[in-house]
Amino acid sequence: MASTTKSIPIIDMQETSTLSEKIVKACEEWGCFRLKNHGISMSLMSEMKAATRSLLDLPMEIKLKNSNPNEPSKGYTPPNLASPFFDSLSLYDMASPGAVEDFCAQMDASPYQREIIYKYTTALCELVRLLGSNLMEGLGLYGDVYKQGICQLKMNKYNYGPETVGLTGAVMHSDAGLFTILQDDENVNGLEVVDNKTGQLVSVDPVSGTLVINVGDMGKVWSNGRFCNVKHQVQCYKPTVRITIALFVLPSKDEKVEVLPGLVDSDNPCLYIPFDFEHYRKLRISTSSATGEALEFFQSQQKLVQ
Repeated sequence: MASTTKSIPIIDMQETSTLSEKIVKACEEWGCFRLKNHGISMSLMSEMKAATRSLLDLPMEIKLKNSNPNEPSKGYTPPNLASPFFDSLSLYDMASPGAVEDFCAQMDASPYQREIIYKYTTALCELVRLLGSNLMEGLGLYGDVYKQGICQLKMNKYNYGPETVGLTGAVMHSDAGLFTILQDDENVNGLEVVDNKTGQLVSVDPVSGTLVINVGDMGKVWSNGRFCNVKHQVQCYKPTVRITIALFVLPSKDEKVEVLPGLVDSDNPCLYIPFDFEHYRKLRISTSSATGEALEFFQSQQKLVQ
């Protein structure tokens, strides 16, 4: 049972004078936080949730059009033995030209659904830019510009019933990318994160109109170990459908993942060697490193001798 004595930080994006510092502090201490007044209206969030639900209620033969046989993680995820009551649609490289239109064509989305998806993804792209800029500023890198990589949008449905109460909907893991923007279900909780200091599970209860930000494995590397790649899981608390929408901000395909140069000096040696993200993601799977253990393969000599 998750602890209810603590809660993750809630950060107001309108408090601009301390915003960057608060974001960095939350990334260092928790690896996650809630964001309010983030610029995406509650009505648009509600409409996107409804559109997601309607798409995931489509017949399997239509959802399978979203599949990517060469790279399953980039397409539709059907119910399987590991998660028999979970499935997910994927809009990979969301910000690239034509990506949203291609996805809507795959799903035979209605004009209204297309409009909502376009508005939502456009708003998310702006939020990614703002978060990236605040992270850079909070780390003291005022002269550097945040470089946006790949954004993968995943629309998730947990189809819970009476027999699933108490079961795990998503096993303990960290996200592989830089950071994740999650619209959780405002009516159905289930997300639990690990308190980095105590190791306790903390229930991340819904707060209407907010978004959850999670730091991933690449965020830990990017920050030279300052940020916590938060471990989290999803539990089934009650027998009802749970809809979530997650944007995974991933490194660019054309550049190596590496520590931000401005965070390395004589007192803070570089902890990780540059590496390819796709190689890392495959290594995570082949070594069953769901919570980021595969990062050890990319530790620099300075880290190993400490």
